[in-house]
Amino acid sequence: MQEKRSIPTISLLDYQYTLPEERIAQVPLPVRDQAKLLYYKKGEVYHHQFFSLPTLLPADTLLVFNNTKVIPARVHFQKDTGAFIEILLLQPTAPSTLIPQAMQATTTCTWQCIVGNKKRWKAPLTQTIEMEGAAFTLTAQLIDSDKNLVKFSWNNTGTSFADILHQLGEMPLPPYIKRAVDTQDQERYQTVYSTAKGAVAAPTAGLHFTEKVLQDLEARQVSLEFLTLHVGAGTFQPVKEVENVAKHAMHSEQMVITQANIKHLLGYADKNLFAVGTTSVRSLESLYWLGVKLLRGEAYASPFYIEKLYPYQIPVSEQPSREEALQAVEQYMAQQQVTTLVGATEIFIFPGYTFKMCEGLITNFHLPATTLVLLVAAFVGENWRKIYEQALANDYRFLSYGDSSLLIP
Repeated sequence: MQEKRSIPTISLLDYQYTLPEERIAQVPLPVRDQAKLLYYKKGEVYHHQFFSLPTLLPADTLLVFNNTKVIPARVHFQKDTGAFIEILLLQPTAPSTLIPQAMQATTTCTWQCIVGNKKRWKAPLTQTIEMEGAAFTLTAQLIDSDKNLVKFSWNNTGTSFADILHQLGEMPLPPYIKRAVDTQDQERYQTVYSTAKGAVAAPTAGLHFTEKVLQDLEARQVSLEFLTLHVGAGTFQPVKEVENVAKHAMHSEQMVITQANIKHLLGYADKNLFAVGTTSVRSLESLYWLGVKLLRGEAYASPFYIEKLYPYQIPVSEQPSREEALQAVEQYMAQQQVTTLVGATEIFIFPGYTFKMCEGLITNFHLPATTLVLLVAAFVGENWRKIYEQALANDYRFLSYGDSSLLIP
């Protein structure tokens, strides 16, 4: 008889806490690694600064980062009437759903967006761009108002959409940062190791790392690995399903996994895997469930997709080891003769989830009653509240430009 699993019923009211507005960091610290670091280990809380991180990690640890790079994804158009239309890019739909390919488009591309002042947008919008001494026109057309699909076109085939965004776009700072974007955000709202362009929100746990911290980690025999998950604006979406959070509609995010990633992770299959940020957790855990799908004959579609509640539906007795799941992905890539897998995940991690890939987590402090707090609570259990109370009592700065924590359950 097959073992049945039930999806936990979680009330959002149990994951509220009071966050005074003045505790939300509006600007970054001048030096990244001078941030505070709350160190939680086996129920006890200690206080450090972030540059101490290398001394706190266990020996023989693999630290997994998300190397996504934030694109200047907020674009403004001004109508003849003077009204502004704000467009926040979310996900490309043409000429490709793959972000790197869409960014290299040279005549036209279409994106799903969040549109501000949409009621005032009736006709195509245009903007003149001057680059390298040449002027050309960028046109934005709302081709599907229900789905917020915006088609961009321009009459300069030598210019990519990435070039246009570099010229016109703004860094998409989170809505809780109540100020205009300034020049420091161009550098400080990126991690020092970001390389893969495509995120519309930074993987903020990584904002505290400096080249010096990375060097100190390697000097202490901590290995580093870089995956890619392009963070979407859905990370800021409030949870509206108060009585049962499992009904919350998760946005999917694009993942890129390489053969080299799998090989390195397999080398640590029975050792410590620590994730830098909730996006790295989502990537690692999604990778495990991709392996499960392959072993069950359920994932032979490309690109792959991890549904939000898939992990809660697989009986414990049918869940393979970390090594078996990773080997399944490795074998699949060999069979397909590919070195890179691209897919998407909408995995939803909340209390009741059993972590398969992560023994430790580095993360910032998140808004109350959000999917991010639910993930932290799933990771450390009821002590999530103790951690947040300690952070508030010790003047930690919260959210994207705030302080950090190292959590080892």
